[in-house]
Amino acid sequence: MENKKELGGVDAFFDLVDPKKIIAIIICFVIMAVVVKLITKLSKKIEDSNPAYRLVSLQIATMASFSIYIFGTFGVIYAVIRPPKELLLAVGGSAAVAIGFALKDLVSSIIAGLILLFDRPFQVGDRVSFGGEYGQIVSIGLRAVRLVTLDDSLVTIPNSKFLTDLVSSGNAGALDMMICVDFILATDTDLRKARDLLYEVVATSKYVFIRKSIDIVFTEKSEAQFHWIEVKVKAYVLDVIYEKAFQTDIVLRGNEVLNLNKIKRPSVSLAMSSPQEKTL
Repeated sequence: MENKKELGGVDAFFDLVDPKKIIAIIICFVIMAVVVKLITKLSKKIEDSNPAYRLVSLQIATMASFSIYIFGTFGVIYAVIRPPKELLLAVGGSAAVAIGFALKDLVSSIIAGLILLFDRPFQVGDRVSFGGEYGQIVSIGLRAVRLVTLDDSLVTIPNSKFLTDLVSSGNAGALDMMICVDFILATDTDLRKARDLLYEVVATSKYVFIRKSIDIVFTEKSEAQFHWIEVKVKAYVLDVIYEKAFQTDIVLRGNEVLNLNKIKRPSVSLAMSSPQEKTL
């Protein structure tokens, strides 16, 4: 009985590696490669003749090529080799394990997405800083969070990343958000006058959320023998979509008012350069 099983196994092995079947498989793969190449060329022609459909053409060509290789490979193996059921079961079990490992990150991202929806460390519309990127959350999906930066770039971040890394939300679900703008003044200038002028600039801005406080904070800074006053203006913008407009408005009108009232301003290059550069 054992000898028969061994002979049967040997016969099955030689049947699988039959030269005719191997040649047929090679021919089928060559045909698939040619078809994919033709699809790529057709996509290129569509791009050249209709630039507006460039991205759509590329996406369709990529999906078609992927489908041809994946489904074509399975079809060729099943049609040409015709493997026994035992082999199919063994390969299927191994494939299931491999797919399980491959989908591990996807499953963890889906679970993390559910946690984000219930725990709500941030919401759609929030201004968020994460991993060196800053922008507005436009969607929270089961797999990933999509963030649009202030440069209008779309950043896709897997949900699982938010469970382990630090994330900062600027407005936490509210429309208004604190904006900080810095100015530099000389140490011998009239700081009270400068404070009143900057307060008036912020209070009269069309973007300010006047119901919340406006704070002017002074800090003395020094480097080597050089000293200056850093002024940090803190105020709330009425809607996060006006964040940069509000910041620009304060900088423009703030500098105009300070210069008009002859508030002393140290040179930034002077304050931050080295003593050797000063001597030269």
